Amino acid sequence: MTAAHDHLVRTPLDAEHEALGATFTDFAGWRMPVRYGSDLAEHHAVRTAAGLFDLSHMGEVEFEGPQAGAALDHALTGAMSAMRVGRAKYSLLCAADGGVLDDLVVYRLAEERFLVVVNAANAGADATELARRAEGFDVRVRDRSADTALVAVQGPRAAEIVRGLVPDPAVVDELRYYAATPAAVAGIEILLARTGYTGEDGFELYVPGADAPALWRVLLDAGRPHDLQPAGLACRDTLRLEAGMALYGHELTVDTDPFAAGLRRVVALDKEFVGRDALAARAESEPARVLVGLTGEGRRAGRAGAAVLDADGSLAGEVTSGVLSPTLGVPIALAYVDAALAAPGTAVELDVRGRRQPYTVTELPFYRR
Repeated sequence: MTAAHDHLVRTPLDAEHEALGATFTDFAGWRMPVRYGSDLAEHHAVRTAAGLFDLSHMGEVEFEGPQAGAALDHALTGAMSAMRVGRAKYSLLCAADGGVLDDLVVYRLAEERFLVVVNAANAGADATELARRAEGFDVRVRDRSADTALVAVQGPRAAEIVRGLVPDPAVVDELRYYAATPAAVAGIEILLARTGYTGEDGFELYVPGADAPALWRVLLDAGRPHDLQPAGLACRDTLRLEAGMALYGHELTVDTDPFAAGLRRVVALDKEFVGRDALAARAESEPARVLVGLTGEGRRAGRAGAAVLDADGSLAGEVTSGVLSPTLGVPIALAYVDAALAAPGTAVELDVRGRRQPYTVTELPFYRR
């Protein structure tokens, strides 16, 4: 890092990354490890064993009070008040016109207490907007981002690693997908969640920032016999793309709506929320362009912004994310394309740096464990 990057926010684990020889990058104003050695080695470690990620740049906003659920029902597209304690739900924060301001995960920690986890790039704006939308409800909204760290263990051996660190292994065995529970690891109190963003089984450990370095070292030590590796943001992106998962700023933006992004399932039009009227009107017709997966031939991957061409060579869409898949060995991409081309098996071409490359519309996700 140069002096020009001294302004970046550092996670509580920054010194741990330094000690491991990480290469850093500026991500949404945070100094984050992009890799520790090889992107490919870290990617394959998550697919075959386990990876350890620092996600402390994410934002956490707490809603607490008698009307916490009602306030979130108003703020978000999903019905948060219907969630059972201990469960999690993926949802969207939309603008009044239906555009996506952010995608997020909500945990119900108690009858009157919820934790909203938002993307790092939008954390400050989201916290402000969520607090504004909660006005008039009997709820207290607190931004917990500054004092909360987040560590994730992802991969087929993740459960075995975490199970060996908790006093009661049943805590891990009985934790369902998209659920969370209080737990302790080596005497450190955490919130243990099982959601994930890599296509593998995995756990998120929310912990006070002061306890994060000790927790990180415990997980590293416990994971070594299971071939766990620390993993940076570079492989996190290739993993999520193989899993067909959207990234805010790429597949989701304020200029896209949930229906075009294939997220109709998380929009509850039978309740009132900010953006509901605009989305109800859009729901009456199919979107002109929709998000699809594309699989190519050869080794040249179409990157974000690459043009999608139809059989006549006419512009028919645009790539939002693309990479040469480390697991599958072929180029893959997410793209918005004309609805007429959205059926799996449809042949298209991408303009990859001035050369037209054949691609095929593919059912998502590209990779299933």
